Amino acid sequence: MRFNVLTIFPGLIDYYAGESIIKRAIAANKAEVKAVNIRDFTTDKHLCVDDYPFGGGPGMVLKVQPIHDALMSLKAEAATGHVVLLSPGGRLFTQAVAEELAHSEKSLTLICGRYEGVDERVVEFAHEEMSIGDYVLTGGELAALVIIDAVCRLLPGVLGDERSKEEESFTSGLLDYPHYTRPAEFMGMKVPEVLIGGNHRLIQNWRQREALRKTLLHKPNMVNYAELTEADREIIEQLKEEMTDEFFIGT
Repeated sequence: MRFNVLTIFPGLIDYYAGESIIKRAIAANKAEVKAVNIRDFTTDKHLCVDDYPFGGGPGMVLKVQPIHDALMSLKAEAATGHVVLLSPGGRLFTQAVAEELAHSEKSLTLICGRYEGVDERVVEFAHEEMSIGDYVLTGGELAALVIIDAVCRLLPGVLGDERSKEEESFTSGLLDYPHYTRPAEFMGMKVPEVLIGGNHRLIQNWRQREALRKTLLHKPNMVNYAELTEADREIIEQLKEEMTDEFFIGT
């Protein structure tokens, strides 16, 4: 899968793409990340990508022309694919959206805003707007990297063990169960005995119960949308009885 990122700071994208999972995906020819410098498509000698907003107001706005021309350069390569404008008002990016993009797209182009945002006419060149959360970032580069990372790890053959993505938080509709590794005891804190005993059925039951417990404690609304079995629902009722009002937030 190819990821294009339209940005005025391509070095931010290139640096992150050279590390960890994304680096591995690129090396295995499972993914390609191309940072497109919007400044390369300016028409003045100062490489100016922004200007004052019509009507006045604070800050600067990214101009439509360089972004349009950058997109046209990608279309010339037949490489734009699904075009996303990163915007606070866009569709919320979730694990489900990551899976949708990973399974339905061969190319994803992400337009990064900066300053006070982009000229509203840029919206006309995107298939959709997308947001990673209700907070303000300096620019869209971090949001682009979040999306690339989340989508990239879902591509076939990227993770070393394909079971990893199936058991991660949000994939099943629940938070992930607690994880432990060596040593079995550290500063008096012990790994649960069930994980050391070697009984895989008991381990699986413990993990499911703890995933449900963790979700109830930290993100109880997720339980309402998770795919639960009857056994899961029985466990939830047991957990609710065990939890005190101090720690349990009702669904």
